Amino acid sequence: MAKYSLLPEQLMHEGTIDSRDFFAPELLPVQRILRSHDSEYWTQLNELTLPGKAQRKIGFPLSSELIERERIICQGTVDTTEFALKHGCSLNIAGGTHHAFYERGEGFCILNDIIVGAHHLIDHHHLQRILVIDLDVHQGNGTAAMAKDDPRIFTFSMHGEKNYPYHKEVSDLDVPLPDFISDQAYLSLLDYHLGKLFDTVAPEFVFFQSGVDVIRGDKLGRMDLTLDGCKERDRMVFERCHRNEVPVAVNMGGGYSPEIRNIIEAHANTFRTAAFYFG
Repeated sequence: MAKYSLLPEQLMHEGTIDSRDFFAPELLPVQRILRSHDSEYWTQLNELTLPGKAQRKIGFPLSSELIERERIICQGTVDTTEFALKHGCSLNIAGGTHHAFYERGEGFCILNDIIVGAHHLIDHHHLQRILVIDLDVHQGNGTAAMAKDDPRIFTFSMHGEKNYPYHKEVSDLDVPLPDFISDQAYLSLLDYHLGKLFDTVAPEFVFFQSGVDVIRGDKLGRMDLTLDGCKERDRMVFERCHRNEVPVAVNMGGGYSPEIRNIIEAHANTFRTAAFYFG
């Protein structure tokens, strides 16, 4: 998508970031893939032998370039965890592949970068309380399923009740929302749940899935948040993390507005707000 090149150009043009703020991830090592995903599934991906039905469920025809891209995205999220531990916050310009399951992909997601990042933190930093704040318009079904039996990863998803995926998994906390919810109702619910989560989970680390498919007019969204409302959503998350001194790694997630400028502005607001609190 064009947003992946336009967004960094916009952020550098306006001075929110400069070239020194970027990092370029390598390929995620195979052993990290096998820590989080089924070995047979990985073999089929790597050898491009995944059955046609499974490829159709993902939504992309498999290619070596696609698998390489997915590995780079996942390594980018692993890298963000390290930078967030050092600096308080780090953002992956892509990522948020929350529809990928242990043994299959769905919804344009092949490997689950959030779970890969969480496993990295558990294995290398011995973290015990990781909170996933998924505010994409679509439920993080793969993330919920993969974290279901791991008490160290708490999944929170606030999403469109009638939107994809039509079969929802069970997160540790799900907040299904009606179609065309407004700024005021959305932000009031979010503020309430964030307060409860930071008190009860007491996270050591946060993954923030900051999809902007919640904004008004998004082709896949069916919500009615304004650009300002989406920015306030981000501010609420960053403010809580900053106040509680909890590192936060951000994944961009979805955004499918017919107007590319709205997608770029909404994603850029996430970076601007992060820079305000952690820059």
